[in-house]
Amino acid sequence: MKDALTLHRALLEWEAVHEIVRLPIGIAHADELPKALGLPADRCLVTRVFTCDDDSGGGHGGGHGGGLGGGLGRGGPRRDRGRGRRFLAGVIVRAGDRPPGEAVRRAMGAARVVPARADLVNAVTEYAAGLVCPLLLPESMPLLIDQRLADGPPGPDVVYTPTGEPSTALGIRGHDLAALCQAKPVDLAAVPDLPAPGPRRGAANTPDRRRPVG
Repeated sequence: MKDALTLHRALLEWEAVHEIVRLPIGIAHADELPKALGLPADRCLVTRVFTCDDDSGGGHGGGHGGGLGGGLGRGGPRRDRGRGRRFLAGVIVRAGDRPPGEAVRRAMGAARVVPARADLVNAVTEYAAGLVCPLLLPESMPLLIDQRLADGPPGPDVVYTPTGEPSTALGIRGHDLAALCQAKPVDLAAVPDLPAPGPRRGAANTPDRRRPVG
């Protein structure tokens, strides 16, 4: 499973300024970051993970049994004969915020979206569910970011994300994080009819080459 050390090594390779912060209290979910760090929610980011289904007549992607459980991994979304495409998608929002399901569905171009099961999040992202960092996610996993965060004030403002483990957080400048994770900004309050974002280029949402950011 990915953790703070995994992120630290990747960010050093990308020459991105960052800090791994030791939390004074352990957290079980990224929504607890503001309390643990003593910061406002808009400085702490959560990556919500959804199961998206292109076929409204298919099986329930958030239930138990088949579906995504055995077919979705680094190789890409599962395609079943006679059923639509299923995949996981991430949405970066402020801690405590939950994007409207309809907004996510329209942005993804899916027939239906539901919050992803914890076991799928663990298996596909290789982060602990609830502590997903928006970096080093699979190439096949589309990633959105709340437009309000993408339009945040320029400058050295640092934001914090989970690292996959309960005792640490990643501190990184907001514009550096946006450049590295390659998320698509979306107005989650009013999403127009959009085509589903395609897979990002390159290996698991990383820059195509090592370069400084910021």
